[in-house]
Amino acid sequence: MADWTRVGTDVEVRSLQRHLPTEDAVVAAAGDCEIVVAMRERTPFTDTLFARLPQLRLLITSGMRNASIDLAAAARQGVTVCGTASNSEPPVELTWAIILGLARNVVRESNVLRDAGPWQSTLGADLYGRRLGLLGLGKIGTKVARVGQAFGMEVAAWSENLTEERAEAAGVTLAPSKEELLESSDFVSVHLVLGDRTRGLIGADDIRRMRSTAYLVNTSRAAIVDQDALVRALHDGWIAGAGADVFETEPLPADHPLRTAPNFLGLPHLGYVTRRNYEGYFEGAVEDIEAFLAGSPVRTLTA
Repeated sequence: MADWTRVGTDVEVRSLQRHLPTEDAVVAAAGDCEIVVAMRERTPFTDTLFARLPQLRLLITSGMRNASIDLAAAARQGVTVCGTASNSEPPVELTWAIILGLARNVVRESNVLRDAGPWQSTLGADLYGRRLGLLGLGKIGTKVARVGQAFGMEVAAWSENLTEERAEAAGVTLAPSKEELLESSDFVSVHLVLGDRTRGLIGADDIRRMRSTAYLVNTSRAAIVDQDALVRALHDGWIAGAGADVFETEPLPADHPLRTAPNFLGLPHLGYVTRRNYEGYFEGAVEDIEAFLAGSPVRTLTA
């Protein structure tokens, strides 16, 4: 994905290709490292972890935002944190892969075909003429909206800060409230940043407001949707189905109830996992290392 030989004479490069589930595992694997490249928000870098990595001087994250890094703690430990470029198109594309997969029962029909089961065993849901409700109309949400419009969908959006002018510029209807958006949409897709105001934004009462024929998709952050409520909604048929690419614990535990929930299409956090993005991440990481070694860090992140 990148030409690591550019720093090969100055840096010994090691690649860790497995998830490190605990701080102890991170310390054991990278405790002697002065530079660490972290993949987005897979590994939390907390105050206690920074204290256990006394040799660390440069921490690089893919992308320019990583909520799992305590930037203030990094500064206290004298660790420079740098980011890389990132593209927003891949999660948009994956969002639509999930929506289409749910609407046309793609996984179920494919499995039936491979198992020589019944021919055409389900009835798909239409997109044309249906309402797509977006929770969030930022960079990603706006691009998701354009695709929905291309399918002939009516697109509405809501967030606490969304204005009529911003919605109108995107050709989207501003929903008067979260509740109205949930009640009136055939597909609801989450595109919000996780924060104090959005954590648990969609709970049991909110999912109950949705139509029994509606679908809920979350490719943003798992904690925005109450996971227990989502599991119950799928088992009790409150909604037609749901899809997610994000989970509160990743990798998803083997016994997690979402793995066996009916009408659920789950993916292992693939939103940004594309060749173009990964080439950008690792090429950017090499650039960050070169700049740091030259005494002029680039793309630095601060609290």
